[in-house]
Amino acid sequence: MPEHQTIEYKESWHDEFLEWICGYANAYGGTLYIGKNDSGEVVGLSDKDTRKLLEAIPNKITDTMGIVADVNLLYDKKLQYLEIIVDKYPSLISYHGKYFYRSGSTMRTITGKELDRAILKTQGRTWDGMPIPKLKVTDLRREAIDLFKEKAVRRHRLTEEETRVDDAILMENLRLFDEDGYLIRAAMLAFYKDPEKWVTGSYIKIGYFGDSDSDLKYQDEVHGSLMEQIDKTVDLVYTKYLKALIYYEGIQRIEQFMFPQEAFREILLNAVVHKDYSACNPIQISVYEDKIYIWNDGEMPSELDSTEKLFEKHSSKPYNPKLANVFFKSGMIEAWGRGFDKIKAACAKFDGRLPEYNISASGIMVLCRACDKYLELFFGNENNSLISDERIMSELMSGKAKRAIQQILEYLKTNDTITTKKGMEVTGKSEAQVRRYLKVLADCGVIKSKKMTKGNVYTRL
Repeated sequence: MPEHQTIEYKESWHDEFLEWICGYANAYGGTLYIGKNDSGEVVGLSDKDTRKLLEAIPNKITDTMGIVADVNLLYDKKLQYLEIIVDKYPSLISYHGKYFYRSGSTMRTITGKELDRAILKTQGRTWDGMPIPKLKVTDLRREAIDLFKEKAVRRHRLTEEETRVDDAILMENLRLFDEDGYLIRAAMLAFYKDPEKWVTGSYIKIGYFGDSDSDLKYQDEVHGSLMEQIDKTVDLVYTKYLKALIYYEGIQRIEQFMFPQEAFREILLNAVVHKDYSACNPIQISVYEDKIYIWNDGEMPSELDSTEKLFEKHSSKPYNPKLANVFFKSGMIEAWGRGFDKIKAACAKFDGRLPEYNISASGIMVLCRACDKYLELFFGNENNSLISDERIMSELMSGKAKRAIQQILEYLKTNDTITTKKGMEVTGKSEAQVRRYLKVLADCGVIKSKKMTKGNVYTRL
């Protein structure tokens, strides 16, 4: 059997292997064999070493870490070797003041925020479930709570009766109090008016870039409760940062964005729920003329390490489960990992590309590329019907202009051609107006323009 996460072979014993035993105890448990080479073949130990190690290893494990491991003497024909079986421990184990963790085939020291998270995990807690003693229900933002209630009822996650309760009872029902009666961090992030008072970087940063990553044209920041940040960010991105290109099917005006709004919202919600808020970095959205990047300082479960795996069926393991429950109850996110199904469906309906995920130790970066139709319009493909003068198109679709267009089309049902002069007679509009209407209809492919010596003649198709 080859070495893997819970199996390790060593030809001889060195005290530094106590770090491996500590790492096994903090991870998933494991077995360390002494007297085997890297291929798992028994090379054996001497009688003297065996007698010495059978007594020394258990004592060193207990003395340095306070745990007990099984140390067994085994035989392979005439060769003898040792088997050290280490169980996973519910509490975090240290060796000489350091904490080790077995990950894959490597042993590493855990420090900083990773150590904090590991300690919380051994206690059955999460970062977003820790209490904030000075925070009271009356400190929470009324508008954020009302928004939550409105969304929860509209999406049938809560009944109106369940939302018509005192705020303290609502927080209790959402499991946002700890066992000592303190509000937890998830409540603060979701509903407090200024979560940055408690957690630096709990906001969203948006920037529009030109020709390069250093060419920042303009930027915004979205602050406030997370419950309100989502809608504000989506609205801001799709009104200020993304330009809808216009095309027409007949006289129907269609707006084309580079990426579907429903999919963008789901990606943003994932960023909010999976973000590591202890890192104190804001979610960052970088918009370019043909793509969007969304980054958050968080992580996905270890088994979901690629775009392909994320869009396969998988269980839901939110990085911040308490916060995720709030957003689930509001109806803004789905359970069981179905958010990625919604992204896939939105992109398919939009005839666009799926977003690409780059998951690394530095965070999660999502690349959203522009769909083909948007690129066609953007680069002015000669076969598309992009209208550059949006003012004229707005006029075209207004009430009075729409009537004039209908009159022109009605005339062409019984006549093969129409001129500007005839259009003025039919519609009662000025020469300039009729010229614009006829040109737009020709550009849209509704009628055909033919240049004559006395001006253009327009024919029905």
